[in-house]
Amino acid sequence: MSPSRPKTPLLADFSLLKTNSTFRRVMLARLISLLGLGLLAVAVPFQVYQLTGSTAWVGAISAMGGGGMFVGLLMGGVWADSYDRRRLILLGRGACGVGFAGLALNSLLPTPSLSLLAALTAWDGFFSGLSVTALTAAMPLLVGRENLLQARALGMLTVRFATVVSPLIGGLLIAAQGVTANYGGAALATALTTMTLFGLPAMPPRAQTPASPLRKLAEAACWVGKAPVVLALMASGILVTASLSVRVLFPALLDQGGSDSQGQAIGLGLLLAMVPLGATLAALFSGWMHRCRWPGRLSLLAVLVCALSLLPLALIDMACPLTFALPVACLAMVIQGVASSVAGLIHYTLIQHHTPDDALGRVNGLWTAQEVCGGGLSVGGLGLLGGSLGASTTIVALSTLLLIALALCCWRLPRLRRVGWQD
Repeated sequence: MSPSRPKTPLLADFSLLKTNSTFRRVMLARLISLLGLGLLAVAVPFQVYQLTGSTAWVGAISAMGGGGMFVGLLMGGVWADSYDRRRLILLGRGACGVGFAGLALNSLLPTPSLSLLAALTAWDGFFSGLSVTALTAAMPLLVGRENLLQARALGMLTVRFATVVSPLIGGLLIAAQGVTANYGGAALATALTTMTLFGLPAMPPRAQTPASPLRKLAEAACWVGKAPVVLALMASGILVTASLSVRVLFPALLDQGGSDSQGQAIGLGLLLAMVPLGATLAALFSGWMHRCRWPGRLSLLAVLVCALSLLPLALIDMACPLTFALPVACLAMVIQGVASSVAGLIHYTLIQHHTPDDALGRVNGLWTAQEVCGGGLSVGGLGLLGGSLGASTTIVALSTLLLIALALCCWRLPRLRRVGWQD
């Protein structure tokens, strides 16, 4: 008899939480932070739409936040390779808390200022990008490169659990108390996050040749252009981000679906919660992924699913009852969450494996920044198209464009189809 093959585990490996106390601290801080950010994710588009009644304004404010994050990611990448990453993480989270408190105060005004809301959204985007890049660059040092897939899966599981719960709470909280309670909750959660992260060790950079930030970014960009695997991963990651940008159309989609204001708030919370729910399931059952022979091909399949999962959302704007269309749309968003999680795990792990330590900050900054830039452009474009074409027509157009872009990516960047974990 031939020896039986060991069974492939389905569940994620939780052992890193037991053996690495610093990683436990990071996971706790991210859980608290995302609980607050989920409240914010519901409050900002809801308040903007209530103030303006315009999908274009929702897209514009979201794009400003994305623009601030884009700059923060790029600068954070340079600074993460030049300064103590612990200090950058604490600076970014603390500044975000100040911005959230400002949003709460603005919402208490008799006539809340749309310009101040936009400015604070950009502020929070910048400092959020700064802390995200510093923390991403620090992870190989905190857990070791051999544990990156496991750490990413556990991090995604923790984060997605929070983002499943918080949008649901956020929608109910808006319906009961208004957006001020959401902004206040986000500020409190960020303060707790900052205090938790004070226990991180110092992470000074390696000695580097002095150079201007733009020159350092240019050096990292040139390196990426000569690294076919990293370049292909970044290109396919833009498509995943663009598919997730469909959330900017949710308020208008529910408005066209005929629900009242309270129903729209609850429906918005449900739709926003479904993608992280799917991502949570994917991260929980990610134990099999390290045995996948061709992770690059799997990531391309996940991008395909992300594009196709958008189509059922159009049911909300059709003649079918909302009691049928909304559950179908929620299921589609769960599937999108699963696919985006699988693609994200593969992209993150392979990029860290193929990037040297002294360039981790800049490459991670460029990687995340180009996804944010793509997401910001798609959010702004979807907001404008949604106002003129209607939400459902815009969704169908987005899905079609993503399928075309994926075909071009497979044709022009074939290296991703052949990459394995150890390449």
